[in-house]
This record gives sequence, C-alpha cells and structure tokens, in this order.
Amino acid sequence: MNAHPTLGRVATANGLLLCLALLGCGGKASSPSSQEQSASPQAAGPISLTLGGYTTPREAYGAILPAFQEHWAKPRKQELSFKESYLGSGAQARAIAGGFEADVAALSLEPDLEVIRKAGLISHDWKKVGSHAGVVTRSIVVIGVREGNPKNIKDWDDLARPGLNVLTPNVRTSGGARWNIAAVWGAALRGKTASAKANDPESATKLLGAILRNVKNMDAGARESLLQFERGVGDAIITYENEILVGQQKGQKYEYVIPRSTILIENPVALVDRYVDKHGTREVATAFLEFLTTPAAQRIYAQHGLRPVLGELERELADKYKQPEDLFTIRDLGDWAGTQSKVFDTGSAYDRALGLASGGT
Repeated sequence: MNAHPTLGRVATANGLLLCLALLGCGGKASSPSSQEQSASPQAAGPISLTLGGYTTPREAYGAILPAFQEHWAKPRKQELSFKESYLGSGAQARAIAGGFEADVAALSLEPDLEVIRKAGLISHDWKKVGSHAGVVTRSIVVIGVREGNPKNIKDWDDLARPGLNVLTPNVRTSGGARWNIAAVWGAALRGKTASAKANDPESATKLLGAILRNVKNMDAGARESLLQFERGVGDAIITYENEILVGQQKGQKYEYVIPRSTILIENPVALVDRYVDKHGTREVATAFLEFLTTPAAQRIYAQHGLRPVLGELERELADKYKQPEDLFTIRDLGDWAGTQSKVFDTGSAYDRALGLASGGT
C-alpha cells in the first residue's frame, strides 16, 4: 500500500506543534494512548530496483522478481517495482560500465563483473558476498542436437567433422560463448578428447579451430543462437544445458549430448555500489541478493533448468541432471584471469583458432 501523499507534511506540522508545547508553554507532552502505540506503521514510499542481466535466465527472473516483491513488500508495506534489461553478458557489462544505472548485475561469468568493478562502479569484494563466492546458479556446457541425433554427435571431436553447421555465439559479446570455448579448450587440454594431447595447448587450439571452421554465423548472445537453432539453422549448437531444458519444456524436440569432459558454468551476481548509493537502494538490493540463494529462489532457477548452488537442493534434484564423466571448473584451468590471457586476449588461442578456421596455419 502506498503512503498517503500528505503524510510527510502532517508529520512535520505535528512535530512543530509538539516543540512549541514543550518549549514555549513549559507543558509536558502527553503519552500516546495504547491504541496509538499499537497502530500499524505507515507504508514507506514506493521503491524501484533495476536489474541488468544476461539473456539466458530471463524466464527464471520472470518468476523470481514477483516472488521477491512479495517477500519484500508484505512485512514492510512498501511497494517495490523492477526495471529489467537483458543482453548478452559481455554487452550488458559494457552497458553498465558505460552508464546504464543497474542496481544489480546478474551476469554469466566473473570477467564481466570485473569490467564493472574496473570501471569504479563496484567497490566491495563481490566474491565474498554470501557462502557461494557470489555465484547464484550453475549449469554445464553441452551440445544441442536435432531430434534423434541424426548426425550421431557424441563428443567435441564430432563437431570438427567436415560439412557440419555448428552454432555458438560471439565471445566479444556473450558470456555463454566464452564458457563454450573454455569447455572445448579445457577438455582438450585435460586430454579428454580424441584429437588433442593432454597439456598441449597447440593441439587444443587445432581442435578449437576445426570446430570454429564449421561455425558459419556467431550471434550476439546464447539466447539468440538458440533461437536460430529453433528456426532450423544448424546441425548442432554449443550452449548451456539449461537453455536446452527450457526449450524442451516449451515443446521443442531437440536433444542434447553431454561431452565426455565439460565445464561447470558458474553465474555470479553483484550489487553495483555506485548506483545503489545514488538511488538509495542498497538495503533492498542486498536483500534481493540474499533472496537469490534461498530455497524458494533456487527452486525457481531449477524449474528453468539451472543447477542449484544449495547442497541440499542439489542432492534432492540429482536425478534431474545428467553428469559428465569429467566435470571441471574454471579454476582447473588457472581461473578466469589465466584463461583470459591464454585463450581470449588478442593474439591468444581463440584468435589463433579463428585463423586456422579461415584457412591459416
């Protein structure tokens, strides 16, 4: 319920009258009646929170935001509204760093939040918030295939076969794309693919180049790639497991293959200090981040194919999620800083793989 528009003026006037009674007339202020003491507090003014998210969990937030609005508003009698923006994770990070005033950034991966931090907008150590290092959801990188898997795709090496059309988004705009590349690169580097040797970056780069040779078009984000796949483009798509699960829930007939070795996707969230302080939303933003790791919110994420971070819920839902033979994390590759320099920086493995894909040596 909204506060009455004249409440602030009435309170000010009553305060002045009370001061005059006490100071000017020497009287005593009377004690409030028991009825006045027990009266419910007036509603605070409405408040708005801006969420800057990556595209993949949009449907999950469509259910989480109303749940948090009720969680916040009911005990406080304060109306809460949300403003939402969804882009590829890298594009969203640059938008926030460039002036889009999101109170909360929910992105695909750590380096995108670091873009915002390095812009001077996040001043706290977001990885120390909560008990999951700032991570609120997980998934794995998988290969989406057509119904019945007509191309008999079973692992990463199969995506390098001549004549296939493979979809994966652009690493310059999409966090999902970087998870995809890290999955292939990491599996090869760990010696878990047929064509690459363990601890041999060059053979990992060659496998990556052979797969990229079959990528004809790179969309801006993971969701855009999936929409193309749903329109009939491509034989296979490298994507998040949860994207495939959500599509299947909506009646899509595609399937997915879990490679022998793949990476655990970990999606972080952080409040943006500069903007929550500017907007006066730090309290509600902090409460929202805490809500995201409650069983209620984690169940909603799980309903949309995302793997929970809560151990008890993960065990409860174990039958829902298939497990790869070899599941590794970004820390097994030397964390995101190391992976960035080895794989994604200009002239590193990804650029060399693109050169191989275009016919270079």
